[in-house]
Amino acid sequence: MLQHFPLIWKNSVRNKRRSLLTIVSIAASLCLLAVLGVLYHVFFLADAAPEQAQRLIVRNKVSLTNPLPLSYREKIKQVPGVAEVMIYQWFGGTYIDPSNFFARAAIEPEKLLNVYSEYKVPDDQWKAFVADRSGCLLGRKTAERYNLKIGDRVPLIGDIFPVNLTFTVRAIYDAYRDNENLLFHFEYLNESMRTSGQIGRSDLVGTYVIRMTGPEHAASISRAIDDMFRNAPLPTKTETERAFEVSFLAFIGNVKLFMMVISAAITFTILLVAANTMAMSVRERLREVGVLKTLGFTQGGVLSILMGEAIVISLLGGGIGLGLAGLLCRGLSGLPSTFVDMTRFTLTPAVAAGCMAVALVIGVVSSFVPAWNASRRNILEALRVTD
Repeated sequence: MLQHFPLIWKNSVRNKRRSLLTIVSIAASLCLLAVLGVLYHVFFLADAAPEQAQRLIVRNKVSLTNPLPLSYREKIKQVPGVAEVMIYQWFGGTYIDPSNFFARAAIEPEKLLNVYSEYKVPDDQWKAFVADRSGCLLGRKTAERYNLKIGDRVPLIGDIFPVNLTFTVRAIYDAYRDNENLLFHFEYLNESMRTSGQIGRSDLVGTYVIRMTGPEHAASISRAIDDMFRNAPLPTKTETERAFEVSFLAFIGNVKLFMMVISAAITFTILLVAANTMAMSVRERLREVGVLKTLGFTQGGVLSILMGEAIVISLLGGGIGLGLAGLLCRGLSGLPSTFVDMTRFTLTPAVAAGCMAVALVIGVVSSFVPAWNASRRNILEALRVTD
């Protein structure tokens, strides 16, 4: 096939309009397929970061919206293999406008850096945050997005919790991931609930974050905690931080099945487009097949030339589609992260190789039948064709 590449290339772009439309169709489809592949990889296949592997999340077994008692904290800490337990209470709320979305949560400041060792904060800022009960710790990405600096005031209008809180930015942290949060003192939220008359909603926690002595203890710690509260009025569910993130996808259904069905539909559509293009191209050039055989081309040579044209078009479309997918993933990686780290939305070599393999298979499958039929025609039969 390689020795005939100049002829294959010339024939591939001979009908420029049809070739261009086919390439564009394949590129658009492969672009979507690549983005779906990246999403699938990030959601289900990507390994947890080393720091993530050290953490477990404890929540209510029935629903994340049902809180757990504050008294669970000390009991959890007694489980062998648990190095630290920290409150993590999602606050939500609105910062100026509902479109300003980033994670806002109440934590225990004195435990934060022990649990989230990847957070880097200047010492003076850290001390100021710990000392100020109404202070907040802000991720640098969010601080830059909203032009917030040390000493600025950040008002939050409550929604989940019926209180409005105002914070002073006391510290800004850096992290290679998850650097978009606004974190504040749990005691500030707890006291605000009491003073606003919501005593029944105080001393309740949405989740506990556990740092283990080692990731190898994850299964035993999870089992021990859940067994401890199995018969309690509020049973627990303990899982790795990675599993906790992925569990949010269940809110929109069977995401794995959706992605697989959509990917199969895209692949089948591309195959139909490429097969239709190849069938028309071969039908128009049956006389040329006779000429090629007259010049000494074998059946295998004719077959490789015709199939090579489809493969070239498919690979061109696949390459362009991967370029577009890379740009889309770069745009997605800049979106705010909440439960999924958006910075991991990059076109990996494995996904790119998979998509190019799909393009190659589509080129081969779509062209084989018409090319095989055309290559088997004898010289006289092929030269009689007048279409």
